[in-house]
Amino acid sequence: MGTDATQDLGAWLDGSIMAKRGLMRGKVGKTHELTEEKQGVFHYTIGPYSEPVMTVKPGDRIVVWTKDAFEGRIKSEKDKPSDILEVPFLNPQCGPIMIEGAEKGDAVAVYIESMLPRGENPRGTCCLIKEFGGLVGTTYTAMLNDPLPEIVKKIDLDTEKVYWSDRVTLPYKPHIGTLSCSPQIDSINSLTPDQHGGNMDMPDICPGHVCFLPVKVPGARLFVGDCHACQGEGEICGVAVEYPAVITLRVDLIKGWNIDWPRIETPELIMTVGSARPLEDAMRIAYRELVFWMMKEYGFDKYDAYMLLSQVGKAKLGNVVDPKYTIGAAISKRHLA
Repeated sequence: MGTDATQDLGAWLDGSIMAKRGLMRGKVGKTHELTEEKQGVFHYTIGPYSEPVMTVKPGDRIVVWTKDAFEGRIKSEKDKPSDILEVPFLNPQCGPIMIEGAEKGDAVAVYIESMLPRGENPRGTCCLIKEFGGLVGTTYTAMLNDPLPEIVKKIDLDTEKVYWSDRVTLPYKPHIGTLSCSPQIDSINSLTPDQHGGNMDMPDICPGHVCFLPVKVPGARLFVGDCHACQGEGEICGVAVEYPAVITLRVDLIKGWNIDWPRIETPELIMTVGSARPLEDAMRIAYRELVFWMMKEYGFDKYDAYMLLSQVGKAKLGNVVDPKYTIGAAISKRHLA
């Protein structure tokens, strides 16, 4: 994704919540690069106990080199995931990145500028994993049926297309599968989404959009990983087109914005994100948080907001395969004016 595309995606930012309420008011600070070498050990838990890899200031830009969800261990279509992978060691995380001045009760704003494939001949990976996915028996939905066959698919891609097969070509629509700040006391595996963010698998956490994350510990401790070149809503087989990427992020800090769950802003929408099982509980969380947001910051009566969302609310699926399911509840900004 070139410079012109990045500028087009960010054209709306001057009027965004991040620009209006962030400490830097849209100004860009220093650029940092977090390479594999600087990262060293990738993390499979998100929490307050791992050693930080860098400290940045609000407004700074961070270029992050991520590995795919399998840390590059699945190398060919002949590989058998059960021989190579060990659950829960999936979704390796970069970080934690400390954000100067972040305190409990603040919110970190993460604007995703771009996501580029890594490698001279970049390839993505999709596969079927034993007892994992939306249409199979799992450890959470235990069945006596035999697992599905383990199949690995390697997929060529570039910054325009994902070449699924000779028959099907998909648009390159990258997003970040796992993005979060640290919980206050727990260290949560990188497969599980919750109030801190985590493995939400929300296609709307993508270039040109802003994700807001609640701060629970000093410095926020930002984690990022699990990039997808494309993914349908629900991620039904449990695996998107997983690929290693170079992500360019810009972070800012909104002081005293005490949000309980992640939020997303796009040029057209505001969205709240909930994660739980069953899926309807995730939806309840997301819509309740959106009602609260509309009341507190847009002047709506609680019950009027509730009834309005029944007419114009949008439900955005993240995943329905992880230990907790994720859904976003959104409303167009034109209804908030």
